[in-house]
Amino acid sequence: MRGLDYARAGSPEQAIRGHAHSGATAYLAGGTTLLDLVKLDVMQPNQVIDVNHLAGLNQVQAQPDGRLSVGAMVTNTTLAHHPLVLEHYPVLSQALLSGATTQLRNKATTAGNVMQRVRCNYFRDGVSPCNKRNPGSGCAAIGGHNRSVHAVLGTSDQCIATHPSDMCVAMVALGATVQVQGPAGKREINFADFHLLPGSTPWKEHALQPDELITHVVLDAPLPNSRSAYLKLRDRASYQFALASSAVVLVMDGQTIRDVRIALGGVGTKPWRALEAERALKGAQATQANLAKAAKLAMQGAVAQSMNGYKIPLGQQVTLRTLSNLALGELHTGARA
Repeated sequence: MRGLDYARAGSPEQAIRGHAHSGATAYLAGGTTLLDLVKLDVMQPNQVIDVNHLAGLNQVQAQPDGRLSVGAMVTNTTLAHHPLVLEHYPVLSQALLSGATTQLRNKATTAGNVMQRVRCNYFRDGVSPCNKRNPGSGCAAIGGHNRSVHAVLGTSDQCIATHPSDMCVAMVALGATVQVQGPAGKREINFADFHLLPGSTPWKEHALQPDELITHVVLDAPLPNSRSAYLKLRDRASYQFALASSAVVLVMDGQTIRDVRIALGGVGTKPWRALEAERALKGAQATQANLAKAAKLAMQGAVAQSMNGYKIPLGQQVTLRTLSNLALGELHTGARA
């Protein structure tokens, strides 16, 4: 492990100035991903700027317009157990509690979770061809071992790694805005646009500009009379990343689906919003046939790699199970907002 400098910021402005003036610098929050990658020499900052103690960034606050503001430094544990999240956004609590270990959730932060990097072994080993780590070197995962943490949606011939977050899948289903601050001031980014598809530039993972710092994630106001749930399928019941997962927010009017939000994890190169499936269900009767049709639409356009073709039917299955649990009450795990 190489040496690096450490600085502790007293304000967002100070953190941003330090980041802008110090070359290869990284913001340090919980460090649960950053420090691992520094030890592996995959990330090579000359300096880390500790932003853990910035005032006002560790609070969860209801907004007058019904939205919920989550500070960048709010831990995953705090967010998962917050009364407003449990009452109005149960899908988010379920997603957070399905990820990592208790110890990691106690340290991991909201912004850090949004910014976490892929778990592709070829990215993390530091030596294999990887366009994300070393642009232009190739992608060893294509044709390599790509069973579990590689995608079938949103891939390119440059990168097929999945985005690893459970929390982000729930947030893209709920709708949210990422508030950032940088040298040019403050701005907002739609959460659905924050993570970028790999395309021909897989090293560009997010929509942040140089030196920008995430300050808050603001969740949309909950859909009235909604119910929601998160379901995660994995190789074992704990401490594993999703092979396929689904976050669903549903509003019923009798047997008719009035509104629905569907997002998938474990199958896409970014948290995946299934817009075609949503359109097919809005105004439709909640029948098993309609739900199954939507589940297939959720995975349309999927491209199997050499070892992960099973993710296409698995993505359909996890979507159908979550929709059925909520719409038909087979195993009601959601809660009303």
